[in-house]
Amino acid sequence: MKENLRVAIIQSELIWENPAENRKLFDEKINRVKKEVDLIVLPEMFSTGFSMHVETLAESTEGESFGCLKKWAKQKQACVTGSLMVKENGKYYNRLYFVFPDGTYKTYNKRHLFSLAKEEQIYTAGKEKLIVTYKDWKICPLICYDLRFPVFARNTEDYDLLILVANWPEKRISAWDALLKARAIENMCYTVGVNRVGEDGKGFEHAGHSAIFNGLGKQISNPFHHHTNFTEVIALEAEHLTEIRHQFGFLKDRDGFKLNH
Repeated sequence: MKENLRVAIIQSELIWENPAENRKLFDEKINRVKKEVDLIVLPEMFSTGFSMHVETLAESTEGESFGCLKKWAKQKQACVTGSLMVKENGKYYNRLYFVFPDGTYKTYNKRHLFSLAKEEQIYTAGKEKLIVTYKDWKICPLICYDLRFPVFARNTEDYDLLILVANWPEKRISAWDALLKARAIENMCYTVGVNRVGEDGKGFEHAGHSAIFNGLGKQISNPFHHHTNFTEVIALEAEHLTEIRHQFGFLKDRDGFKLNH
């Protein structure tokens, strides 16, 4: 039988375009997690903030920040995930790493690039959706703006957990709140959203609102994480998904479709 999955969400300010200081910051935060965890979720571009200055900040595919992800995963014997700006074969990616305790990893390149900030002029879009299997949980990790596109996120794979890592600004935080809940309901899955707090180098304020919703759209994390640095560990109950999917069966009635990349 599938066991419960203990997830730590870390909502934090980010030090603008300072990878060394951000690595130190998260090193301290992760070391302070004393509860046993299976998965640790960090924000989007956790080492820099949502920057376009790739020429000076982008790391190699297995650079220092990736090395920290491997170190943290080994130390905590837990998976660790978050996104980084990465250069590979002359192209730049907003790349999520999902690192396992043994040092192996999977990657996902952000599919929907944020045109309002001209992200698509700097970064190359990913094409493939990633489904990770860990402790019998099927997990779909996505990045920030992907949240606005339910077709790409649609649960055609019967995944159990949807993850969104983000630098989502306060001025549109109501959309973040609503869409996280909607993705949980329509996909009958746990949904974890981890956002940053604080002002970035472009003057945009971030309010956080990191949250975990169950498969019926009920928030099971503390609802008061507004403009605060915090870490919270929540156990996702496998039985909850089994029960609601058996009782309601909404996923069986979903539309079939083919996604053109």
